[in-house]
Amino acid sequence: MKLDELKPNEGAKRSKKRVGRGPSAGQGKTAGKGTKGQHARQGFGGALYRQGGNLPFYRRLPFMRGEGFTPPNQVVFNEVSLSDLERFDNTIEITPEVFAEANLLRKKSNPVVILGNGEVEKAYKVKVHRITRGAREKIEAAGGSVEIIG
Repeated sequence: MKLDELKPNEGAKRSKKRVGRGPSAGQGKTAGKGTKGQHARQGFGGALYRQGGNLPFYRRLPFMRGEGFTPPNQVVFNEVSLSDLERFDNTIEITPEVFAEANLLRKKSNPVVILGNGEVEKAYKVKVHRITRGAREKIEAAGGSVEIIG
């Protein structure tokens, strides 16, 4: 057996239906498309992604996430100012739990960051998830200490 002698099994191949080639073919005149209308016309189906006046799916996607283009996995911090520390006694260790008890956090499950707004008079011992450079300098200048929680 040679390569040029190979042929498909009997009945495995069927010839293509040639529509619109006259009445004797069985699919003449309207070629199985009915009469008139968009579906009978040439080029029916439209371009890929075209949705008949609706905003196409690929352009709707950013809005379907709920909040535009915000990254889904970003970390949102509870922001606490240095001026908020003044309400605490400097003998206790200030942790996120202490801030939660004082109702300074928006969402208790989110990590805490201390921002450098305000001044510090007392020496605080602070344990937080993040702190700005200016806030750290002000706390340490007042004689306090800062520890970052992992």
